[in-house]
This record gives sequence, C-alpha cells and structure tokens, in this order.
Amino acid sequence: MRTAGALTAAAFLISFLASGLRAQETQAAPAPVIPAAPAQTQPDTQKTAAPVERRASRPTASSPQPVAGPLTGAAATQGAGAQPAGTERNAGTIRVETRLVNVALNVVDAHGTPVGGFEKKDFELFENGKPQTIAVFDREATSPLSIVLAIDVSDTVLTSERLEKEAAKHFVQAILREQDELDVMEFADTVREMVPFTNQEKRIEQALGQLEQGDETALYNAIYLASDRLATTSQAAGRRRVLVVISDGGDSIEHGEKFEQAVEEAQRADTMIYSIIIVPVYADAGRNTGGEHALIQMSEDTGGKYYYVVDPSDLEPAFRHVSDDLRTQYLLGYYSQDKSDDKSFRRIRVKLTDGAGRDALSLRYRTGYFPDAR
Repeated sequence: MRTAGALTAAAFLISFLASGLRAQETQAAPAPVIPAAPAQTQPDTQKTAAPVERRASRPTASSPQPVAGPLTGAAATQGAGAQPAGTERNAGTIRVETRLVNVALNVVDAHGTPVGGFEKKDFELFENGKPQTIAVFDREATSPLSIVLAIDVSDTVLTSERLEKEAAKHFVQAILREQDELDVMEFADTVREMVPFTNQEKRIEQALGQLEQGDETALYNAIYLASDRLATTSQAAGRRRVLVVISDGGDSIEHGEKFEQAVEEAQRADTMIYSIIIVPVYADAGRNTGGEHALIQMSEDTGGKYYYVVDPSDLEPAFRHVSDDLRTQYLLGYYSQDKSDDKSFRRIRVKLTDGAGRDALSLRYRTGYFPDAR
C-alpha cells in the first residue's frame, strides 16, 4: 500500500509540475504581431486611365495650387524637387551641381527647308556673350520626346471636329516612337488633362474622342499648366520637352495667367512651343491678331515654330511640319561656365562658323534659360 501510495503521490507531483510548465510556456509565448496596413501608393498612370477632372481657371491667393486632379500628386511633387520622406542630408557634405544645358537647333535655308550635314565644329555657342564648349552633339536628334498636345475647344476654334481629331490622330501615329510619351489636354473655360503621359496610341485616340466644346479660351492657363506638367518629365538621354498648341490665340479669361507668366513657365521647363494658329477668316480685320502675335512670340522665344491654318484640312500638313521639324533638329549641349548664384535669365546664342555657309542659312533655337529651372 505504501508503494502504491508513493507512486500515486509521485504521479500527482509530476502531473502538477507538467501543468505548471505548460502554463509558463503559454505566458512566455510572444503576443501575435499584427501587420501594419500597407502604405498607399500612387497609381501607375501609364497602366490605368487617369480620372478626368476639371481644373480651376487659375490658382488664386486662397488656393495657390490647382484643383486636385491628374496634374497634381506624386509626379508634380517629384518634379518640384521634393526630398523623399525619411531621408536626411549629410550636413558635412558640400555639393556643387553643374547643369547640362541642352539646345535643340534647326538649320533652314531661305525657303525654310531643313539643312543637314553639319558637324560640331561648324557651330559656336555663347551664354550671355561668353563662349561655351559644346560637350554634346547629335546631328539628327533621336533623343526621346515628351509632348503635350493642348487643343483649344472653344466655339471659335472647334468648328470641324472630325477633321481636327483625325489630323491629331495621324500626328500621334507619325510622331510617337517607343521612347516617346504624349499627354493630351483640352482648354476652353478651364484646362482639362484628358490623358497623362503615355505611349499607348489607343488611350490617346480615346482621349481625342472625348473633347468637349466650351465658351471661353484659357490659353495662357493652358500653356502655363502644360509647361508645369512637362517639368515633371525626366530629361535623361537628352529628352526634349515639346508643347503643341492648337488655338486662335484669343485668350479671354479675365482672372488667369498672363503672357509673361506663361512664357516664363515654358522657359523654366525647357519647353519648345509649336503653335498651330487657327484663322477662321484670314483677311478679317477684326480678328485677334494680338493673340496670334503672342503665340508667335512664345514659339520664337522657346525655339519652336508657328503655322497658320485657314481651312481645317490644313491641319494635317501643319502637324506634318511639326513632326518633320522635330526629326531634323540638331542637339547641342554644354556645361555652363557661369558658377555664380545669379538665377536670372541667361541668354543663349548659336552661330555657324565662318566656313559653314552661314549667310544663306537661318538658325532657330531657344533664346535662353533659367539656371534654377526644373
């Protein structure tokens, strides 16, 4: 009986100790880890269609930024040079940035026909009157293109909708290569981005099929916002930024961007403006030639070109001229010798050397740039 009792007591003790160990193991087990909610990411505008939203005619004092929409968000923030959250600057490091200044250049004869065959040695380049060393030279510019196609849809311009859409579609088919990207905007009372930068022709054609006619003409707002959008694109590999504007030039928005703000924003974004000027009646003495002259001036200041269109059927050859012009450009690049902190506008001058037959030829390029441009 003692032996049986001892065994029973021992079994009870072992069972008690085992249950205590299990209790300790349960208490020592770590609390389950609850995974954090995944961070929200910006949508891939190249893969999904962007929402179509109206924008305010112009940012006001109470609303300095455009209304939320496809033109705002991560892309615009990155384009403005924002530093990613969580990164810190090394306080002990001094960085000196030397910016490559690219100059797209067209050489034409007296008839406006492009002239090729020139070499780097045939050009001289100056900044604020001081000679610069040409570090980059491309004889037939094959560098990528970022293009904004801005279409005036006011009732004074959008007269033959089918012809205008077809001409725009043919332009896209002719100009767009694998390395290029194109953005479509429409403007009337407001500016609307129809499709953000993409290389997909079908998305662009869908956007062109959704143009909506308006009453007013927010021309300078469109140029300002299109240039601001172009400033978010990468300039790697000598990428060229191009704005193609289709309009009659008659800005009619009272509280909006002015000519000076629009052209400065284009210059800060290194944007070449190609103006396709719609003239309802070419000989009409009452038409807005002031608006036409503004478009012409902006095109000349930014190294682009302008074309008059009297009949809607003339849109097709006008687009073709733009395409040819971009395909026959020389690309010159230099590192500015001016290391000062002066952020004012710097003037560019390019000329042919003495032995390059310069007297019979004309050069077209942008007049200058801002050193703190994006």
